[in-house]
Amino acid sequence: MMARISIAVVDDHPLFREGVMRILSEVQDFDIVGEGGTRDDALEICSTLKPDVLLMDISMPGGGLNAIQPIIETNPAQKIIMLTVSETSDDVMGALSRGAKAYVLKGVGSRALVDIVRSVAAGETYVSPTLSARLLSGMSSSTTANAQPNPLADLTNREREVLNLVAEGLSNKRIALRLGVHEKTIKQHMTHIFAKLGTSNRTEAAMVLRNVMTT
Repeated sequence: MMARISIAVVDDHPLFREGVMRILSEVQDFDIVGEGGTRDDALEICSTLKPDVLLMDISMPGGGLNAIQPIIETNPAQKIIMLTVSETSDDVMGALSRGAKAYVLKGVGSRALVDIVRSVAAGETYVSPTLSARLLSGMSSSTTANAQPNPLADLTNREREVLNLVAEGLSNKRIALRLGVHEKTIKQHMTHIFAKLGTSNRTEAAMVLRNVMTT
């Protein structure tokens, strides 16, 4: 039996918020425990209800980005998904650097959103593929001047294969299905990849790969 995942949604557009809640409430192991429309709502919900996953917009009274750090300071284990229309690199990096686990554009499909919530609840990170590619491109141009020995040299062939799929935006679960192995095996590969590359999350690891490919 699947462990239940408690979820809160904070967005200042009631129709959109209700639509997201309706989609997620139809998932058997999801429980919607709270909703709001402001930064203060987000802080209160995380403080009192402690949802496993908080989905939050950026553009709302008080600012979604401004809510991330105080929430994480109070509860470092809180998992936050930014669900927004903003595609600016500054907002993406600002959200991730403050502690958000995922950055998702509002055009995401319902099935994909469910998968993202599950993966974040399981401890993974996620950035919409189009935004991830843009970030990688920007990072590569700023780091080529500081060329280093190939950081991928220590990776095994399987670890490189996994990293390539990460760069395509696939979750651990989808990578496991693609390679015909258990998801636990992919998580072990990711741990080794992070250690060898000196990175702490999937986006950083993918950036390393992109930098090598473009130099």
